[in-house]
Amino acid sequence: MRLRRCHRGGEDAPVPGAPANPPESPTLFRPRRPIVLGIAGGIAAGKSAVAVAFAAHGLVHVDADSLAREVTARKDIVAAIAHDLGAEMVAADGTLDRQAVASRVFADATARARLEALTHPPVRQAILDAIAAAKARGDSVLLDVPLLLERGLVDQCDRVVFVHASEATRRTRAASRGWAEGELDRRERAQASLEEKRARADFTVDNDGSIAAMRQQVAALLVGLAAGS
Repeated sequence: MRLRRCHRGGEDAPVPGAPANPPESPTLFRPRRPIVLGIAGGIAAGKSAVAVAFAAHGLVHVDADSLAREVTARKDIVAAIAHDLGAEMVAADGTLDRQAVASRVFADATARARLEALTHPPVRQAILDAIAAAKARGDSVLLDVPLLLERGLVDQCDRVVFVHASEATRRTRAASRGWAEGELDRRERAQASLEEKRARADFTVDNDGSIAAMRQQVAALLVGLAAGS
């Protein structure tokens, strides 16, 4: 049975950068068979806040960015990045200068491809290991991967949730992060289009309104999934 997509809801403007605290007593999501939900959306749409809302219902949040930070903290990976992209990619303390790396790779497609060749295989394996471990425990997974479609990890998902936020909201949130003008556009050009992400999604959660409204949508989506399982 195909579930209906979530309705957009909430008209209160979210406060940029506000913490997305989960509800106090959310209903745990325990379908008969653990599932993997992928999350997609535009940059600065608030996917992390939505992921927190899903995790509050007991889904294991597999965060590719967090796993990537662990991988790029490894000395062998830092050395390889310095060799391929230049010593200026490494800070004085020997750790990766993430700001320098981001500035380089989002402006240079060749440099981005070289970085991805170094980091994506170990990050992908860490993601697959985390999914397998969660499912072995009987836990469902919220798979939070920026390049979910581009790297084929969407194939690991039973369902995909698209997080909607208007362009104006996303630009406000990007500005609240201290991003320079044009940074959001530059990063989005490195990802699949919003149209493609929407087309691959099974459900939509509107994150243009209040945090409470977004949480209600997440809870309703999981109730429907549990009933359909």
